[in-house]
Amino acid sequence: MSAAPSLPALEPLPAIDLPAAQALAPQALLERGRQRGRQAQLDYAGSLYPTEAWALVEAGAAQLIDVRTAEELKYVGRVPNSQHVAWQTGPAMIKNPRFLRELQGKSQPDQALVLLCRSGKRSAAAASAAAAAGFSQVFNVLEGFEGDLDQYQQRGDNGGWRLRGLPWLQD
Repeated sequence: MSAAPSLPALEPLPAIDLPAAQALAPQALLERGRQRGRQAQLDYAGSLYPTEAWALVEAGAAQLIDVRTAEELKYVGRVPNSQHVAWQTGPAMIKNPRFLRELQGKSQPDQALVLLCRSGKRSAAAASAAAAAGFSQVFNVLEGFEGDLDQYQQRGDNGGWRLRGLPWLQD
C-alpha cells in the first residue's frame, strides 16, 4: 500500500505594514487570519499580525482584549481603548478562573475578538479556551505586545506591537 502524495506546504501569509493592512477590507484581514489558522490547524479562528489586528480595531470590526496581567499593563504599556481580561494573574501567573466569565461580560460569542499578550503564547492559550467555550471569531495576535526573546533573552527588538509602531500608552 503506497502512501498518498503529500501536498506542498503553503507558506504562511507574511506580516504586512500598517498602511497595507488599513488598505484591506476588514473581511480580507479576517480571512488572512483564518487562512493562518487553517494552515496551523488551530482550534480557534486564526492569527493576525499586530498591524492587521490594529487595522481591524481601528475599523470597528474587532475588539482588542489584552490578556496580560494588570502589572504588565501598568509597567510595560497598554493599547488605548483595549479591554483587559487577564488570562493569568499575580507573580505566580496562576490561571484566572474567571477568565471566560469576564470575557463573556465584555464581548459577544460571535464578535471578532483579537487577543493580545506579551509574545502571543498566552493569548493563543486564551484563544483556545475562548473557542472551546463557544467564541467563534477569536484571533490571536502573533508576536504579542513585546515580541519574541532575542539572542540576549530580552524583548522589544524581535517583532511585537510596540516595535511595529502601533499606538500604546504607559502609566
